[in-house]
Amino acid sequence: MRLDSLLAFESAQDESVDRTVAAILADVKVRGDAAVVDYTNRFDRLAVHSMAELELSRDELLNALNHLPKVQREALEAAARRVRSYHERQTLHSWQFEEADGTLLGQKVTALDRVGLYVPGGKASYPSSVLMNAIPAKVAGVRELIMVVPTPDGERNPLVLAAAALAGVDRVFCIGGAQAVGALAYGTQSVSAADKIVGPGNAYVAAAKRRVFGVVGIDMVAGPSEILIICDGQTDPDWVAMDLFSQAEHDELAQSILLCPDAAYIERVAQAMDKLLQTMPRQDVIRASLEHRGALIEVRDLDEACAIANRIAPEHLELSLADAEVWVDKIHHAGAIFIGPYTSESLGDYCAGPNHVLPTSGSARFSSPLGVYDFQKRSSLIRVSQAAAKTLGRIASLMAQGEGLQAHARSAEYRVDS
Repeated sequence: MRLDSLLAFESAQDESVDRTVAAILADVKVRGDAAVVDYTNRFDRLAVHSMAELELSRDELLNALNHLPKVQREALEAAARRVRSYHERQTLHSWQFEEADGTLLGQKVTALDRVGLYVPGGKASYPSSVLMNAIPAKVAGVRELIMVVPTPDGERNPLVLAAAALAGVDRVFCIGGAQAVGALAYGTQSVSAADKIVGPGNAYVAAAKRRVFGVVGIDMVAGPSEILIICDGQTDPDWVAMDLFSQAEHDELAQSILLCPDAAYIERVAQAMDKLLQTMPRQDVIRASLEHRGALIEVRDLDEACAIANRIAPEHLELSLADAEVWVDKIHHAGAIFIGPYTSESLGDYCAGPNHVLPTSGSARFSSPLGVYDFQKRSSLIRVSQAAAKTLGRIASLMAQGEGLQAHARSAEYRVDS
């Protein structure tokens, strides 16, 4: 019961947010560019007159990349290379086979034509999110990738624009909020409608993505960030404390949990947290997160820790264990598994290679990290020979009659009698 209470997260949507979003989406659907410009001026405190003023050219993106400090550019490029290399291994392939009677069956894999990428702007600027969303889309073969990013007070983050240049983003609009989601979902005079919308955002963006799902695809509606650490008591307590902080600093609703069979070690981690918290610029956020949704839990043994981890199905799971590989097979539900004490979750966020867009709120029980496969779709291939039509037609006719669907049965029977 205490664990259930700790894991409980009120995901109910704020009705006022939903009403506001519904009105904005309806307006964008009707007025297109004009509505997007109006809301952008209102919410981002701008004074533009057209969408043309809100679109950035390829040269502007490259200029941002070329003017980064050398060490910063090298880090961004190294992260992009690793993310691309990892995702190139995920590409799905078409296949087919022919049966003895000439029937051909198979699968054709094609990329989505157009994808919209939402990137937070203003205070929250995440170039890593650009890489993690844009690179797998491009590896998948997406023809056009449209990025939207709000620029409150006209402030453009050069790292975000540089990441867009590196990832191969095709078009960038300085718009955000529900109006940007609406533009991507419905299309406007300047923004072509997307097949899918990906990327993180605030409550208004999340509510808008929920509402347009079905008109377009979406990646997921993410909850607060989570980390679960299973430790055998041999890792430096400062490391574990800081790894817990790494998620707690996201926001007050983030969750950080440690499972360990060593009570004395748990106390050492608690002391390390007290010591290190004073050095954190976001200590107020971290403290609130840990007080309301954090926990240091003593378990009987590592088997029990793994059982609890599978019940929680965390977004990030660190196996901070001396023999971590031995325990990987016992984990069935986790967004990403970080193996060994040297594998901090933050490396996965930025540059290890695997995607950092992960299922939250227990959805790792049935969901996977974002990947190339999210930007590809599969079409079944079926070519039935004349001989096979007689055999399969009889089977289909009998099944259709059993379901009371006579047109289905007759359609199959025509080929049997031909």
